[in-house]
Amino acid sequence: MSDTEIVESSFTATINVPIDKIDIPAWCFSLSEAEYQGCSPAHIAAGFTTAPDGRRMSINVEVIGGSLMVQHYVETLGRKDHLILESVSDVFTPAGRTTLHILWEMSVRTIDGERCEFTNHVRSTATDEFRAFLDRQGIPLDVFRSQRQPMSIAHNRGETPFFAASIERAALRN
Repeated sequence: MSDTEIVESSFTATINVPIDKIDIPAWCFSLSEAEYQGCSPAHIAAGFTTAPDGRRMSINVEVIGGSLMVQHYVETLGRKDHLILESVSDVFTPAGRTTLHILWEMSVRTIDGERCEFTNHVRSTATDEFRAFLDRQGIPLDVFRSQRQPMSIAHNRGETPFFAASIERAALRN
């Protein structure tokens, strides 16, 4: 764990379609708000747009551990079987607004001719702004980290099978 890492977690779920039918970026950048909301009770809203440099961007709004987060996920790798998104996410807390850096990586690998294993990997790290935010409150990063990890890990664990099911539905529609 780096000195800025807050949480890193990965969970897997089975998708019951062949890998050649899956297109994670197409799913992500066409995900309806209702479908996103159905993947976690913490999910509030989702949409997609483009970053200033033209790359695709997924906008997600959710509440984790009582903090509202607005995530601006910019595509850094977009293959049908592997999508990496990065965001400097806005975090709204009772103590004010700050930012976190989030890496969201989704991938699939073949299990057999009819099934794939979906991996949902999320890593959050402190931005300089976030470290200053904690410093102003006298909160050591390791204390924040220990409180945040269980909530973030539980969130990822909970949404992973629902994301897999949503990707499966999208693959079956296409």
